[in-house]
Amino acid sequence: MTREEFSEMRRQIAKTQKQTAQLLGISLKAVQSFEQGWRNIPVHIERQLLFLVALRKARTQGKHPSCWDIRHCSQETRAKCPSWELQTEQFCWLINGTICHGEVQKNWQKKMVKCRKCEVFQTLFAGP
Repeated sequence: MTREEFSEMRRQIAKTQKQTAQLLGISLKAVQSFEQGWRNIPVHIERQLLFLVALRKARTQGKHPSCWDIRHCSQETRAKCPSWELQTEQFCWLINGTICHGEVQKNWQKKMVKCRKCEVFQTLFAGP
């Protein structure tokens, strides 16, 4: 996650830097450092901020299609996928170990490269 993406997501959840720090359980100085590019944004902070944005959008825009419906996953693939098992629908990007394009996604950074290109993720995070 870039500093620009972090700042934009903070704006999307309509929170000040201080409020964002409280939501993420970090210091105000950390939020400022992320937005200035002085510190890298840890994976757990990226994941939590994406989740907050997704929850806000889901609440305001309604339900989005599920991952397995958009991707047209077979019953065999669905049965092996944690997203299907947990019924996370459009939150598949949040769950490690999901099956996308026929392979298990084990690493958050590599998974997110694919997720950011995926129509499920893009549908949820597109627009204001």
